[in-house]
Amino acid sequence: MKTTAVRLYGKRDLRLETFELPALSEDSILARIISDSVCMSTYKTVEQGAAHKRVPDNVAENPAIIGHELCGVILEVGKKWADKYHAGDKFAVQPVLDPTGSYDTIGYSFGTVGGDSELVMIPNEIIEHGCILPYSGDACFRGSLAEPMSCIIGGFRAFYHNGKEEYTHEMGNVEGGRMAIIGGTGPMGLGAIDYALHGPRKPGLLVVTDINPDRLARAEKIFSPAEAEKDGITLKFINTADMDACSFLRGLTDGKGFDDVLCMAPVRDAVELADKILGRDGCLNFFAGPMDQKFSADFNFYNVHYASTHVVGTSGGTVTDLRIALQMMEQNLIHPEVMITHIGGLDAAIETTMNLPSIPGGKKMIYPGIRLPLTAVADFGANSGNPLFAKLAECCEANGGLWNKEAEQILLNHFNIN
Repeated sequence: MKTTAVRLYGKRDLRLETFELPALSEDSILARIISDSVCMSTYKTVEQGAAHKRVPDNVAENPAIIGHELCGVILEVGKKWADKYHAGDKFAVQPVLDPTGSYDTIGYSFGTVGGDSELVMIPNEIIEHGCILPYSGDACFRGSLAEPMSCIIGGFRAFYHNGKEEYTHEMGNVEGGRMAIIGGTGPMGLGAIDYALHGPRKPGLLVVTDINPDRLARAEKIFSPAEAEKDGITLKFINTADMDACSFLRGLTDGKGFDDVLCMAPVRDAVELADKILGRDGCLNFFAGPMDQKFSADFNFYNVHYASTHVVGTSGGTVTDLRIALQMMEQNLIHPEVMITHIGGLDAAIETTMNLPSIPGGKKMIYPGIRLPLTAVADFGANSGNPLFAKLAECCEANGGLWNKEAEQILLNHFNIN
């Protein structure tokens, strides 16, 4: 069976190709990919090619399908897995097969499965590692965003504090505590705000910073401080450009500093600000992944010793994190659609991935079964002469300007994707 997919051959070498998938075996699964969200990690992978630790050394001879934030529908199941998986079931993936072992990862390492593909053949090794997770939600784009949300959930679960009297390392952010998200209005920052406001351990104070006024304004429009106040959370959006950010932010805590700080930008100044605003026993999670393998920043070790400040880093989420994300979306507790600003078809995937840092906005959602230029949700109305975009514009305007399940269904119906 043939598929069309975007394959990685090496550094900055992506190709949209049609090729033959292997036949279904008794231990594999054939599936259709409905949606795939483009991740900055994929851009970094393309920039590095075989030098990336998750990309095989022989990728030039055995190209890998890119895309790991995917949601699909199972078409056929081999005999070995027929009792567990069924045709018609939707699924999301945990892309890393073994977080403590090899670097084999969906979207980086495999030639028959990845998000930027119409059809995929999922091999036994991926299924055996528990990476194919059932998804019963009503919108595939949310299934795609379960993976980035799992990374956020993992970041929150990795916060730790030393306990009141003993060294118990209590895990998770401080409930009712003081939290800051530095550089927090990008797509992952918006997801972090969503989880902080609606997750199981809510802070009492949540401060979100950025230096981009437009992104701050959009974030505040989506997440109303007045609504947060109803849940007992003081939510503040702060533009830290042209100010003594450390003094101002610490002033919001009456000088106590923050219990939990999530740094979303791989920028030296952002990391050092995050360190400076930590309170006693404060935990800094360096969430953003830098491309520079020698990236470093100053960290105050006087405070490490006398104030018990500490740092943790997380890269990706676990299967448990992904299950939590899926459950919360199925229960409508979190709304990852706030991340999405653009949609496009498979023909837009290469250009989008290669130029991701320079394309404004948040998440770009690719629908591999269609052909459509990358288009901003905010620009649907400008294309209202096109009947499809007219319908999408009306639908999104009725949903606060956000991509939504009704809009996705309009899109899929238009292209006869079922």
